[in-house]
Amino acid sequence: MARTKDENTEEQILEAAKNVFQTKGMDGARMQEIADTAGINKAMLHYYYRNKQLLFEAVFKSAFSLLAPQLNKILNDDSSIEDKIRNFTTNYISFIMKHPYLPNFIIQELNRNPDFIITIQKNNTLLNIEKFKAQVDLEVSQGNLKPTKGDQLFINILSLNIFPFVAKPLIKAFIKEDEKGFKQLMEQRKTEVSEFIINSIKQH
Repeated sequence: MARTKDENTEEQILEAAKNVFQTKGMDGARMQEIADTAGINKAMLHYYYRNKQLLFEAVFKSAFSLLAPQLNKILNDDSSIEDKIRNFTTNYISFIMKHPYLPNFIIQELNRNPDFIITIQKNNTLLNIEKFKAQVDLEVSQGNLKPTKGDQLFINILSLNIFPFVAKPLIKAFIKEDEKGFKQLMEQRKTEVSEFIINSIKQH
């Protein structure tokens, strides 16, 4: 009689894999360690995920699929560019504070396997910035914003939000803060980043 996959077991596996991948990276992670962390045997792990690459992709999709719809909704709603910047920044920082492994996780895998972006594209989890770019062009033409390109603005928003999490040990050393202090700083950046970007593009 064929075994059926149990949702709770699968969640245990994904959580265990997330923790192992976060600390060991894709290359350093071992299926046996993931099985041990999940509290199951290796045969059971292979029943759910035949190899490490499939497991990695499942962990990534599980986390990123929670974030992408939130951010896409913000980028494609009818709010102003200012509100988009504020909402994107707040949502992104809040999400990454709950899933701090994700930025390094993505960068690590893209450096190791550049074709991984194709997997993301196939699953429609990339952000769609076409409406955002068109809206920036419109607001520039109406005189609301200084001359700027939507793609450059989006990269600036993304960079200012992502970098502190990717460079967390360095940032903590620079500002001489512990984990609690770093989290407080990130909370403050929800406003700091938004206002910095808005003031840089707004016509006064």
